[in-house]
Amino acid sequence: MKNELQRLIAKSKKEEKAYAISRDQEINNPRTTDQRRNFLKKTALGGIGLASFMGMSFEDTMAQTTSKVNRFSGPSELKITDMRYALTNVMGGTAIIRIDTNQGIYGLGEVRDAADVRYALFLKSRILGKNPCNVELLFKTIKQFGGPARQAGGVCAVEMALWDICGKAYNVPAWQLLGGRYRDKVRLYADTPEADSPEEQRRLIDYRINDQGYTWLKMDVSIGELKGKPGTIVNGKFWENGKGNLAQWGDRNNLTSYANTMHPFTQIQITEKGLDHLDAIVENVRNMVGYEIPISTDHYGHFDLNNGIRLAKRLDKYRLAWFEDMVPWQYTEQWKTISDAIETPTATGEDINFLENFKPLIHNRSVDIIHPDLASSGGLLETKRIGDYAEGFGIGMAMHQAGTPVSFMANVHCAAATQNFLALEHHSVDLPWWEDLVVMTGGGKMIDKGFAPVPLTAPGLGIELNEDVLKEHLHPSDKTFFAPTKEWDEIRSHDRTYS
Repeated sequence: MKNELQRLIAKSKKEEKAYAISRDQEINNPRTTDQRRNFLKKTALGGIGLASFMGMSFEDTMAQTTSKVNRFSGPSELKITDMRYALTNVMGGTAIIRIDTNQGIYGLGEVRDAADVRYALFLKSRILGKNPCNVELLFKTIKQFGGPARQAGGVCAVEMALWDICGKAYNVPAWQLLGGRYRDKVRLYADTPEADSPEEQRRLIDYRINDQGYTWLKMDVSIGELKGKPGTIVNGKFWENGKGNLAQWGDRNNLTSYANTMHPFTQIQITEKGLDHLDAIVENVRNMVGYEIPISTDHYGHFDLNNGIRLAKRLDKYRLAWFEDMVPWQYTEQWKTISDAIETPTATGEDINFLENFKPLIHNRSVDIIHPDLASSGGLLETKRIGDYAEGFGIGMAMHQAGTPVSFMANVHCAAATQNFLALEHHSVDLPWWEDLVVMTGGGKMIDKGFAPVPLTAPGLGIELNEDVLKEHLHPSDKTFFAPTKEWDEIRSHDRTYS
């Protein structure tokens, strides 16, 4: 912590000295307008010396020294000068990007979990030299390069970083730029992985509810739980990998593997014996937590809507919060069939990019809850638009999130500004160093008893990187740390999508 503070002090002194020189030169330039000259003279009165806060705690110092992030900012004259990245070890490789400007303000964004950082770097040449506060204009410029799921990771990372810059430039939280807030804290739901035994499952749940205070949980109800139980699955053996598992991820280069075969095309079915076993798993969890805590479910396996309906009907009695991603999101009519057949709410959307691709599900009332991942759905503003649009059809919005604190805080600001919001996923409950990757610039906690307090005054996303911790948790495949990316500066194609 102390090393990080010393680094910030040195960086601040260097930036303040450089800015003072350039400011004086601009003030004395006869071509500078009176309005601009007056603005520059005012900034000379607003600097904060980091060294004067050495007696404070690290968190208080960060809060104090970033409380006037925009002290040198002329928002109308901001220009993007660079984009760099660091690849964290969160979720097997999640990249944080940093967009720099000509005024020393920078913004943080995140390329969705397990997506290639080059989805973002490719966009650098499209935004260099542009004003980052023109967020919607830049979003429309790069939107064409974002596809479903992780293919939208670059577009969304840039959008997050732009709002972070814009908030810092105008000295307001990101939620204020989205139209204001509906809530001061954001309810979280804690992802709970499958356990090897009921005892381990109880330990995980007890930690989430009693130690951490979560009031909403999510669990997997996977046919992977039926491994080694004869007579529970039809046609499962054919799809097993070399380890005898029905692995829903992996085999990225094998398009005919179980992981890459869409649900309707496996012809896997669950027997009554299999349903009995999955029923017992859910009953055990419901008995542990009671009925005051909602339980969402996910990751059932790749089987068709008929078996999905059979499973859902069997579990309807447990009043689950939702069934998530039972079939691929593209099958709007199949989702409608499932939703009409069962009592439990349905949800999908974590792999849907942009409002236009949510509209068929919403118009058709195919699901009861939309479930965007802000790192795929278009970033803060587009996700708020998606939520607002669904609200008009009586559909609520939960939010999927499985990344670093950068994406997490972007979600918090969006959730605060969206009325029909239900709950936000926190996927890294069991990583003790996860919250330490950043520091809250407004002070206070990032997560408090199952809720995320909304930063009420801290500008932008309300965070700064804790570089010492971040360097300890870089992905082993790429240890570069915000290194120059000059090779991505040049535009090499004509991007217009119409003649």
